[in-house]
Amino acid sequence: MQIIRDADALRREIDALKADGGSIAFVPTMGALHDGHLALVAEARLRADHVVASIFVNPTQFGANEDLSVYPRREAADAALLDAAGVAILWAPDVETMYPDGPAATIRAGAAAQGLDGDSRPGHFDGVATIVARLFDQVRPDVALFGEKDYQQLAVIRELVRGRSIPVEIVGVPTQRDADGLALSSRNAYLSEEERTAARTLPRALGEAAAAIEAGGDVAEALEKARARLEGAGFDPIDYVALHDAETLAPMNVLDRPARLLAAARMGRTRLIDNLPVNPA
Repeated sequence: MQIIRDADALRREIDALKADGGSIAFVPTMGALHDGHLALVAEARLRADHVVASIFVNPTQFGANEDLSVYPRREAADAALLDAAGVAILWAPDVETMYPDGPAATIRAGAAAQGLDGDSRPGHFDGVATIVARLFDQVRPDVALFGEKDYQQLAVIRELVRGRSIPVEIVGVPTQRDADGLALSSRNAYLSEEERTAARTLPRALGEAAAAIEAGGDVAEALEKARARLEGAGFDPIDYVALHDAETLAPMNVLDRPARLLAAARMGRTRLIDNLPVNPA
């Protein structure tokens, strides 16, 4: 695996991979890799001739009081994992390479960024849209893979690609979970042992709410019960527990089409998000 930090060198190597009609699958990450990221790489290998991954902790998607300065960085260990997983190129630029004019979001995310994390993290999805568009321009992939754990982010990226006519297929890969049900996340490393035990309530509460809604239960009642379970487990604050259209992310009060049940809440200093599909009978 090549580790590339220079944009001109990346362009040359991408040209070489594409020279004989080779296809490229792209897995963008912020590092601190876990099995969820490796599942993206495994799916990428099934969908293209070559896999390119990136590691870049993007400053424009962190708010003023968020964890940019302490976000885990372990490039050497991450590179070893990617190499073993069969990645051809690791694109690892610095901030100056990605933002030569200074780190500022220059692309406004669309309607999919409204509500949910768009309300809880103002400007976050503008930063996501900006960095993803720049990475796509640099890597020029045929297909790019993203985890469904960040479901609103996936919707924002799909909307970005449609709106800007970017020639790349976007593939969502199902959320990978630990044995206790907690969705894999780089931020799980922040949890103490006690917090980790309490955090298991999040996927369990969502699972119970999804089952109740699919069985014909009242949506508002199921959401309130899930919120109460999270409060009882020590989550504070709870940013949202909500049912939204699986495609448009429009809020839903009745399950009359495929939906997604989404939640975000803080356990200690760690903000956790999760979601589950909810489908009508």
